[in-house]
Amino acid sequence: MASFYGVSGRNLQCQYKDFLSDFKVWDQISHAKKWLLFPKNIGKRLSIDETSLSNGELYTILTNKSAKGRKGTIVAMVAGTKADTVISVIDKIPLKQRNLVKEITLDMAGNMELIAKRSFANATLVTDRFHVQKLATEALQEIRIKYRWQAIDNENDAVEKARILNKKYESQILANGDTLKQLLARSRHFLYKTKMKWSANQLERANLLFELYPDIQKAYNLTQELRSIFEKTTDKIIGFTKLAKWHEKVNQAGFKSFNTISRTIINHYQTILNYFDNRSTNASAESFNAKIKAFRSK
Repeated sequence: MASFYGVSGRNLQCQYKDFLSDFKVWDQISHAKKWLLFPKNIGKRLSIDETSLSNGELYTILTNKSAKGRKGTIVAMVAGTKADTVISVIDKIPLKQRNLVKEITLDMAGNMELIAKRSFANATLVTDRFHVQKLATEALQEIRIKYRWQAIDNENDAVEKARILNKKYESQILANGDTLKQLLARSRHFLYKTKMKWSANQLERANLLFELYPDIQKAYNLTQELRSIFEKTTDKIIGFTKLAKWHEKVNQAGFKSFNTISRTIINHYQTILNYFDNRSTNASAESFNAKIKAFRSK
């Protein structure tokens, strides 16, 4: 716009901020760096999440799902994640309005749960299923990475042994052209997907990986079973039963990281099961956080 009218972009920016906009008379300018509050944007279904806008500084953002990321989405934005600080800001919204909130989606962070419980006494708390699935996927990748480091160590030992014997070391080449450590490194991306979304090359690589490392296949199956429970179950009681069976499979598998996930799910059982009531997630909050970051970067 500045170039179109032949004026300095910096000058136009300053003119807009200081004169053309209402920034100077904005009623929240005195505390905008610490918190923003828009009580009129509150609705029956909210999401609460944290996001890092710059330099690792975290902000807690409360959003209205019904606005779908457009105008009227932000209910509150508070610098930091300390529960007492966020609660003190949200509690500025009249209690009558806060009591109208019926549902809040959130992750498994203790501070978010505390904020939701204290500020919205009538709301049902729903743990975001994608955070639960993410824990399982991270546990799967941890097992893959463990084997990758082992492969690197084994190769280093073989190279040193060949050097001592004055021989040339040659890496073992698998059927698809990968070395063992390449197979483990290149398997990262398809382990996030369901088998139906694998390409032909990924399917070939997966077959080799699972043949050589049965533990990775077992862990992959556990992550996919957990995903399937959330995607295909519509009844809370059935969901409870399926999760109980999944816990049993985790115990039998003997993976420490998956046992940790199992215990975490048990500790948040009620709020996780609340997902099956309306299949609500925190996806809208994650999407809005991405929009804020994109806006700030521009």
